[in-house]
Amino acid sequence: MMNAFVRVVETGSFTKAAGALGVSRATISVSVQQLEEQLGVRLLHRTTRRVSLTSEGQLYHEKARDVLAKLDSTEQLFRDAQPRLAGRLAIDAPTRIARRVIIPALPEFLARHPGLEIHLGASDRTVNLVEKGVDAVVRVGLLRDSSHIARPLGAVAQVNCASPRYLARYGQPAAVDDLDEHVVVNYAPNFAGVGSWDYVVKGEERSRPMRSLVTVDNAETYIAACLAGLGLIQIPIYDVRHHLDSGALVAVMPRYLPPALPISLVYPSRKQVPQRLKAFATWVTEVFKRHGMLDLESGAGRPERRRRTSR
Repeated sequence: MMNAFVRVVETGSFTKAAGALGVSRATISVSVQQLEEQLGVRLLHRTTRRVSLTSEGQLYHEKARDVLAKLDSTEQLFRDAQPRLAGRLAIDAPTRIARRVIIPALPEFLARHPGLEIHLGASDRTVNLVEKGVDAVVRVGLLRDSSHIARPLGAVAQVNCASPRYLARYGQPAAVDDLDEHVVVNYAPNFAGVGSWDYVVKGEERSRPMRSLVTVDNAETYIAACLAGLGLIQIPIYDVRHHLDSGALVAVMPRYLPPALPISLVYPSRKQVPQRLKAFATWVTEVFKRHGMLDLESGAGRPERRRRTSR
């Protein structure tokens, strides 16, 4: 209750205080009301536009800040006294992210935390955290299981690609209507769903069905099918940057790009998240940024509206 009150005063609003503490506005409002009832005084003047301190609230705020500062200092003493991170940390990630991004940088993480033992799984299919016994999974795209907790890490930009061989046969599409004469490689980790073309026009996300000759279930074969001329693909740019640089693939329809894909670290519960998992989340975000994976203009936590996942 004390912390909720102090956050309201510092942020100037119940809504902002709720965001800072990761709870609902109603929770903050009830906490402050209970505090006032417990003290028997009104601490805040409330209007539809702002909140301000009463004289009693000003006095209580000064004392509460000191109490919370001392409490935080005491807790920090115990946190600093904790032993180094140790134990098993089981992570699952999309195959290409695991192989091309996480594994090459992993020596750096283990040098920081030599007491950890990493179990890294690689799969382009949705992983059941409980059944597989993993602490967390790196997910790209739509999160289907709302019972899990997702920590947004950022968003990854996508690109439309074709091979020179494909373009020689079908021609280069320039507009959405041109796609009537084209085919896509259908990406379906569970071999479910039909081909589609997703794009953004004037800030609005749109999708249209597409004909496909080939359906694949992982990113490696998705890219290989495109290289073989079997269809257009839409894919995170970090996955094909070297193919674009070499000319093996060509970027097409730059005015009709798919939306950036949210990337998240997903774990079963918010309660008692292990420090080793928190450390991994901070580190892997740094790695993604260094690798040029994140579309920083899109920002972390963008709403996840895509159908394709875990590419």
